[in-house]
Amino acid sequence: MIKNIIFDFGDIFIDLDKPATANEFQKLGLKTPIEETSIIDQAFEVGNISIENFIQQYQTFLPNTTEQQIINAWNSIIKEFPIKRLDFIKQLQIDNNYRLFLLSNTNDLHIEYIKKHVTFYNDFKNCFEQFYLSQQIGLRKPNADIYQFVLDMNKLKPSETLFIDDTKANTDTAAKLGLKTWNLIPGKDDVTELFNLKEDLF
Repeated sequence: MIKNIIFDFGDIFIDLDKPATANEFQKLGLKTPIEETSIIDQAFEVGNISIENFIQQYQTFLPNTTEQQIINAWNSIIKEFPIKRLDFIKQLQIDNNYRLFLLSNTNDLHIEYIKKHVTFYNDFKNCFEQFYLSQQIGLRKPNADIYQFVLDMNKLKPSETLFIDDTKANTDTAAKLGLKTWNLIPGKDDVTELFNLKEDLF
């Protein structure tokens, strides 16, 4: 029986254009292998480097770009947050049938952008018992330790916990720890249809 639901953020609640960032950096002239920039990106996601340091590291590859150009390219991934998804999670909180958690790989620039452009961000955040962002807890998916952290901190039983994420590697790791999972496919599935599409889990 599901008693707890852990939600991802991007492409679960807020729409993402995942190729956009690489495309925008390419337009700026970035030719660095993705392996090199991935090291920077992942360090930023777990809070190991500041916004300033993140921008400076990208400017070493793109010396003729401004800070704002780097920021704009980085944030180009973020799209709309459909209001129906806010209504969905607010109703779940009101119904109070499940403990609700958010667990997201993100970073300070993306969260700053969302706070500025999503007027109901605080209302959304307040729907969750805990709101875990990778850069704040120093852990990131799909590493097993981030799921264990959430389970341990909140005394959750994996068999009673559903984890929803759009990235298969993330749901695969969670499943290995005994959590129920839904690998939601953006554009095909919508989190608002949870109880219709995944009624077998409940």
